[in-house]
Amino acid sequence: MKNHDLRRFIQSYGTLMALAAITLVFCVIRPASFCTVKNFINITRQISLLVMISLGATAVMSVNEFDLSIGSMASLGGVMAALLAVRGLPMVVCFLLPIVVSVAIGLVNGWIVARFRVLSFITTLGMSTVLSGVIYRLSGGATIFENIPDSFSRLGTAKVGQLPLLSILMAAFTALFFFLLEQTTLGRKLYAIGGNEAAAEVAGVNVYATKIRIYILASCMFGLAGCLLAAKSGGASVNTAMGYELDAIAACTIGGVSTTGGVGTVPGVLVGVLVFELMKVALQFMNVNSSYTYIVQGLVIIVAVAIDIRKYLAKK
Repeated sequence: MKNHDLRRFIQSYGTLMALAAITLVFCVIRPASFCTVKNFINITRQISLLVMISLGATAVMSVNEFDLSIGSMASLGGVMAALLAVRGLPMVVCFLLPIVVSVAIGLVNGWIVARFRVLSFITTLGMSTVLSGVIYRLSGGATIFENIPDSFSRLGTAKVGQLPLLSILMAAFTALFFFLLEQTTLGRKLYAIGGNEAAAEVAGVNVYATKIRIYILASCMFGLAGCLLAAKSGGASVNTAMGYELDAIAACTIGGVSTTGGVGTVPGVLVGVLVFELMKVALQFMNVNSSYTYIVQGLVIIVAVAIDIRKYLAKK
């Protein structure tokens, strides 16, 4: 195999090979605890919320934009849901109202980015700061965990048969986003905008409206994930989902979603999340100090983005 063919093969299947290698190593060194159906089901539950958030991030990144308000938006959703649950409101309201607020936030983010062409980094970073202030105002800076009703917490731990509800929701949203991105006109518009926004606009794509829709769709996922995270944790705080934005971007990039837009698949994102999460599990198995774990995660993000940028420049 020539060097060029080998390079293309690694670029196409490198992440999948990494996942297979990590899984094989764990099956060898921890066969009794890792290589079991129960553990694999538990892994799907552990990655479920990051997958849901990464799906939203993928939609935004596909149009060559970013959303750095992911963590704050999810934290706001969790805090709102927990506060509403404590006040005894129906579970439908506890989950629906935060999602409605997330839609409004996504609308504002998308409108500013699309209408005024403000860099999405700046727009969403500013929104993240605003939301942090709102969360502090709502929670008083305290963790909300007292008087959380069992009906709320149960949603984060419920099972349907042997399968966790979170795993089922993850599978459902993964299938939905696969259909949206691969089988609909909206998906083709996203990739067209990410590939060449000017050409897409000339071809008749309404870039302005499409970007706003994508920010709204992604924000729904972030808000819902925040609510589910609060239910899973049995409480919420201003820092409930902080850091998820970088984890999502890293997982997406590892999974083949280009930071320059126009490239990426839902199956790739799922593989990227698995690789990213199993990497953290590997560090825990090796008893690596948590501070070094953050260092490794940061380096992985830098390397993944650097490789993606290099591939983009090589194509030009």
